[in-house]
Amino acid sequence: MRVSIIIRAYNEARFIAKLLMGIKKQEFTFVTSVEVILVDSGSTDSTVFIAENADLKIIHIAKENFSFGRALNIGCNAATGDFFIFASAHVYPLYTNWVEKMIQPFFKNDKVALVYGSQTGNDLTKFSEQKIFEKWFPPESNYDQESPFCNNANCAIRRSIWLTQHYDETLTGLEDLAWANKIISKGYKIVYESTAKVVHVHVETFEQIKNRYFREALALKKIIPEVHFDIKDFIQHFIFNTFIDFYFALKKRVFLVEFTNIILFRYKQFQGTYLGHKKKGAVSIELKNKFYYSSGISIKKDKELNHIIDTNSVDKIEYI
Repeated sequence: MRVSIIIRAYNEARFIAKLLMGIKKQEFTFVTSVEVILVDSGSTDSTVFIAENADLKIIHIAKENFSFGRALNIGCNAATGDFFIFASAHVYPLYTNWVEKMIQPFFKNDKVALVYGSQTGNDLTKFSEQKIFEKWFPPESNYDQESPFCNNANCAIRRSIWLTQHYDETLTGLEDLAWANKIISKGYKIVYESTAKVVHVHVETFEQIKNRYFREALALKKIIPEVHFDIKDFIQHFIFNTFIDFYFALKKRVFLVEFTNIILFRYKQFQGTYLGHKKKGAVSIELKNKFYYSSGISIKKDKELNHIIDTNSVDKIEYI
């Protein structure tokens, strides 16, 4: 049984080495072969150099041709596996059975089309982002999920189903949700496998957080036209989620340290969501570039990333 791991990347030199090392450390009992495919959309750092020193296939696409769905379709088209695993270039697996844990649910039910795994942050993750991870990726698996929620940062699909249902290449995000929504309507199932766990390193400025939620809101309007998010929703969600985060920050005794970050994160999150729902008309090339290729990341000290950049530190991951 063959598995293809497909990675989308743009300027991920800080993170991709740890992912590749984590893949190399995987152990197999029923998977017979694994290929790794990197779809790079014009990286200008050493992402490609790092990948060239690993045993994987590299596909280049031009920046102007990028969309999340198109990059996935290109990777899938080049893949030979019976199952495709999608991993963001800034995630890394926690355990050596990550690949097989992701694939196992497919053998329990022929109707399972997609399996997505758990995600958590690390010491660089903003407090509110970690609360989001905890909300959407609980410790209990769900083998009979009714909603189309999933996340392509850490998921797997059947090749046979992708051949009949490609990813939407026009969306500015949430291509995973759109795909899942369509396959559910065809009678297939989605599984959440909590034991297939990765660390997801989101290192963003607050402006990039706003852009992320902006483009996802634009996509959600297209996927589910009846959804709405007005100024009243903006205010209510901002206040409610901010005070929930305050509560947990107090419990963890980090309230004073996280106070400003919580306010800024939640404000930018729902500001982006509101602006995305409010926007009318087509998305310009300039706006797409802002979504996909915004420059700069929020890093206080370069040494804070050492444990991510240094491939020798992979042995610190809690492998079983």
